[in-house]
Amino acid sequence: MAESDELPDAPAVAREVFTGEAWPRAQDFAEMLAGPGVVRGLLGPREIPRIWDRHLLNCAVVAEVVPEAAHLVDIGSGAGLPGVVLAIVRPDVQVTLLEPLLRRTTFLEECVQGLKLDNVEVLRGRAEELAGRRAFDVASARAVAPLDRLLSWSMPLLREGGQLLAMKGERAAEELEAARQQLQAYGVQTAELVTVGRGKVDPPATLVRVVAGRSPARRAQATRRRRKR
Repeated sequence: MAESDELPDAPAVAREVFTGEAWPRAQDFAEMLAGPGVVRGLLGPREIPRIWDRHLLNCAVVAEVVPEAAHLVDIGSGAGLPGVVLAIVRPDVQVTLLEPLLRRTTFLEECVQGLKLDNVEVLRGRAEELAGRRAFDVASARAVAPLDRLLSWSMPLLREGGQLLAMKGERAAEELEAARQQLQAYGVQTAELVTVGRGKVDPPATLVRVVAGRSPARRAQATRRRRKR
């Protein structure tokens, strides 16, 4: 049986996750993803029936572990998952959508304007280009790259004590183990698996949460200062 290309009604739990002004914005964003998002190739047509469960709700529950009033950078934001969703559900969080491709940043800018998201900026570029120029409390990423590569992009963007929240799913534990060498090299404080969305999404979402330590550059500067004393 062919899958429907019509956006399904939102499940009841969506009203519990998206409250107040977030609810109409979530509905509008779902329509944007199912319409222009699919037409422009940012989301596959087979994803339309799963927009609420697999995409919007799955991203929204990440907000459970985002600190209050944080400044968050969404690396490789693509269609705005999870960045736009987090901005909708957490208006206290300042969100930077970082995306290198023009057609995607154009879509993101249209979404931000259409949804009237005052807490969002869209930047066209790569994480490597932003390193050293900006510092964030949180970096989010979904289906962007293996964890070892994601660390090289995210750690230089985080303040000491800032955290990477990588949506990884079934392979989270495997990727975490494979990245042990890189984690040590970056001097991270902690690296762990976190489950969010219990009772809201099935299965609950699995994140790799990495808390940044002092960057290698700052450690080197501190060492040089100690040697001069």
